[in-house]
Amino acid sequence: MPLIVRELGLQPYEQVWQDMQLFTDQRSETTADELWLLQHSQVYTLGKNGKPDHILDAQDIPVIKSDRGGQVTYHGPGQVIVYTLLDLNRRRIGVRELVTRIENSVIELLEDYDIRANARKDAPGVYVEGRKIAALGLRVRKGCSFHGLALNVDMDLEPFSRINPCGYQGLEVTQLSELADVADFNEVEKRLLSHLQHQLL
Repeated sequence: MPLIVRELGLQPYEQVWQDMQLFTDQRSETTADELWLLQHSQVYTLGKNGKPDHILDAQDIPVIKSDRGGQVTYHGPGQVIVYTLLDLNRRRIGVRELVTRIENSVIELLEDYDIRANARKDAPGVYVEGRKIAALGLRVRKGCSFHGLALNVDMDLEPFSRINPCGYQGLEVTQLSELADVADFNEVEKRLLSHLQHQLL
């Protein structure tokens, strides 16, 4: 099943979000699935049912109410974003299975760096010793998914301290560069992509 990969570089959140909605609304049964690989400029995003009181002190970082699942998270340079634009009906997978496959791809990536990580049934994402390293937020429309995964690689984590990450007060976050020697951001992207493609085959 073809899977087109688009590398978009550093992008503002709103434009990419609109592009995802448009892609999903216009796709047909024959439209190839796509993975969009990018980074975002600094932004807090609030999920569809997200509570604004989980944003403690946004200061000068914009806050955007999105249509993905989940609560509040932060995006910024140094974080790998992968948006999963997939026809779930055609792939015959449900949302829960998609979440599991995305989580597994991150867990496999971290194993490449000798880091043991795990997923949690009660709170989607990937964790290393209780600290969150990857967040997931998805939306499904007409049986097709969009939004996706954010993996902290080598970024300024301070803005996470101004929110309750994913709605959990006091939840600590971490990143790959704190846990392993990460010389090349692009190498991390490539490895993550390889694991994701393997999970989605």
